[in-house]
Amino acid sequence: MFKPLMLFFGLTSCLLVAAIVSRCQIVDSNESTLAILARMLAYVPWLILEVIKSNIDVAKRIWQPTMPISPTIVTVKASQKTALGLVIHANSITLTPGTLSIDVEPGLIEVHALSADSIPDLESGEMDRRVARLEGSQS
Repeated sequence: MFKPLMLFFGLTSCLLVAAIVSRCQIVDSNESTLAILARMLAYVPWLILEVIKSNIDVAKRIWQPTMPISPTIVTVKASQKTALGLVIHANSITLTPGTLSIDVEPGLIEVHALSADSIPDLESGEMDRRVARLEGSQS
C-alpha cells in the first residue's frame, strides 16, 4: 500500500522505534549504524539470491515427487559476537525456504531442513561468514 498517509505512518513508526532503541541503549554494538547499513548493501542482495535459489529448489520438490523430501535437523556453527548478529544469522536461515532456525544459542543454531541436500550449504559456513562480516566481526 503506497498511500501517502500509510507511508507517513510507516516512516513515523520506524523513526519512533529507532529513537526508543537508541535512548534505551538496547543495541549492543559500538559501531556506527551507517557502517552497518553500508555493509548491509552487500549482504541483502546475496541473501535475496539465496532465497530465490531455495524457492526454486522447494518448488521443484513439490512439483516433482521423485525429488526427496527428507526432513533433517542439524546444528550449525554461528561465529557472531553480538546478539544482533546471531539474530540476523538465525533469521536469514529462516527466511531461506526449506530451512527453519529452531533453537539459537551463542555459537550454535539448530536448523530444521526440508531435505538433507541443503545440509552441505548450511555447513559450508558461507552465511555465517557473511553475517559475521555484516556485524563487523570479520573483514
